[in-house]
Parts: sequence; structure tokens; C-alpha cells
Amino acid sequence: MSKFENVTIIKEANIYYDGKVTSRTVEFPDGSIKSLGIMLPGEYTFNTADEEIMEMLSGDLEVKLPNQEWRTLLTPEIFTVPANSSFDLKIKSVTDYCCSYIK
Repeated sequence: MSKFENVTIIKEANIYYDGKVTSRTVEFPDGSIKSLGIMLPGEYTFNTADEEIMEMLSGDLEVKLPNQEWRTLLTPEIFTVPANSSFDLKIKSVTDYCCSYIK
């Protein structure tokens, strides 16, 4: 899906790692939430409360999911992160992403 319709976008940005990772929250009529964002080059660790589906739309990066080895992603690519866990990213070029939160 390249376009979202009938959504609410929260104006205030989610800003992490001194502004190197930013996103905007998108709320859907059914109550589901996604975030759309950009990551600048660097290494990051993210913790999850809910299960997350990470859709990496563009960029050059590696991911390390729980109990797995590092792997290079060939964007566009999707991976899932379990709830109550964490994952690591090595971002090598500006990366565009969409994260879906699964309740």
C-alpha cells in the first residue's frame, strides 16, 4: 500500500537519537497505528512493547532481531519484531520506513 486514506496524523514528531531517527504517528479509523519515519546513518537499538511489523521502504541497512545474527536487508523488505523485545539496526544510508504496531 503506497497511500493511506482517511487517517489522522499526529503533528508532533517522535524524535530519537538526537534527531537521527524521526517519525510521525498515523492513526487509522479502526484504531490501528503506524509510524512513518526516516533514519540517518548510525547504530540504533529499539525496544518494543507491542509486536511490530517493520517495512523498510528504502535504504542500506542491517538488522539484528532477537536470537538471530546480523543480516543485510535488500529494501524494500519487511521484518517482524516480537512484543516485549528489542532489535538493533545499522543504518548505512538514509532509510525510509513504516512501522505497524500489532496489539
